[in-house]
Amino acid sequence: MNTAEEPTTAAVDAEALSALSAGHHARSVRSLAARSVAGHLVKPYLLRAPGRNATEADGEAALRIAAGHLATARLRGSLGLAVLLFHAGGDGDHVLVHTRIEGHMSDLAVFAGPAGDPAALRPGRTGLAPCVWEAAVLAHERDAFTRNVLDGGGTIDERLSAWSADVLEGEVR
Repeated sequence: MNTAEEPTTAAVDAEALSALSAGHHARSVRSLAARSVAGHLVKPYLLRAPGRNATEADGEAALRIAAGHLATARLRGSLGLAVLLFHAGGDGDHVLVHTRIEGHMSDLAVFAGPAGDPAALRPGRTGLAPCVWEAAVLAHERDAFTRNVLDGGGTIDERLSAWSADVLEGEVR
């Protein structure tokens, strides 16, 4: 028995999609220097919605949150590489810690809370995934990891140096 249906626009929420489209805009992203945190090499990013600010202090607060998560990451198969996003979003602040783990897999932790209150950030609800702007940064990082570490040449130190320098700057859509 074939239960597949013909694709149809009746299956989507056209009104909600139109509203998303009308409100879609670019967001700025900038990287901070890669550093060691809780036994991991971490590439941090600041991402911000229009009208919001993402500062070095926000990045430092995000790194403190990441340190707590990364302290036990080896138990989840971590290989010691992570990407950190602090997102000053339109609906509050978010911190994402994306860790490379064994078997070509990754681990993602999302923390969410009110704008401008890093101490109030808590683990996001089960199933919470990156928004379109966060996913754009993570897509760049997936490609940078593949290009520089998995397919790169030279020693592991040379590959990690190339990965650390391969950052996304400017705007994401």
